[in-house]
Order: sequence, then C-alpha cells, then structure tokens
Amino acid sequence: MPELPEVETTRAGLAPHVLGRRITGVLLRRPDLRWPIPAEVGALLPGQRIEAIRRRAKYLLLDTGAGSALLHLGMSGSLRVLDPGVPVRAHDHVDITLDSGQVLRFNDPRRFGCLLWQP
Repeated sequence: MPELPEVETTRAGLAPHVLGRRITGVLLRRPDLRWPIPAEVGALLPGQRIEAIRRRAKYLLLDTGAGSALLHLGMSGSLRVLDPGVPVRAHDHVDITLDSGQVLRFNDPRRFGCLLWQP
C-alpha cells in the first residue's frame, strides 16, 4: 500500500501538470473500483478548472469550483500524466482529460483504490 511519502510524492509530481488546467472529459472504463464511482464524477468534473491538488492522509483531492474528486491509490494503484495516444493497459480504469491535451490516468490492478466525490 502506498504510504504517506509515496502519496505526497505523487501529489507533488502531478501538481505542475494539473494545477490550473481545465478538465475536458472523464472516461470511466469501470463503474466501480473498491466502491461505485459516483455519477457526479462524470457529470460535474468536465468543464471544471483544477484549483488545487491536496493530500489528506492517503487520499489525493483534486479541488474544483464544483467540489473535489477524492482518489485513493489502494494497494498498488498509480496516477500518471500521459499523452492521449499512449495505449490503455489492462488495469487503466479512469482517464481524466485535461485542456493541455494530456490525460491523467488512474491504474489500479487490485481495485482496492477509489474515486469518490465531495461537493
């Protein structure tokens, strides 16, 4: 399971790529991970600007004007910023497309992670 230093390293690595970017789309390849992914993620995130990326314990929060997407990496999950042409791997469950043309891709082989919504 990623420990606090790894989650903080992930947050710091993502920040330059996502801060201030507008989300242009959300692709959910699965309706659930550890828990069902709330409909608000796909309905409210597109069009929102990422105002901050924070860490609260082992959760990463993508703050927008409409609310926050809460991500937990589970035991073996990862978040990567990729070019859209990078082929999808077996356990790539969520893509968040940014106005930079890049994709924030959530990979979780064991599905112990989660993507939740906080208004």
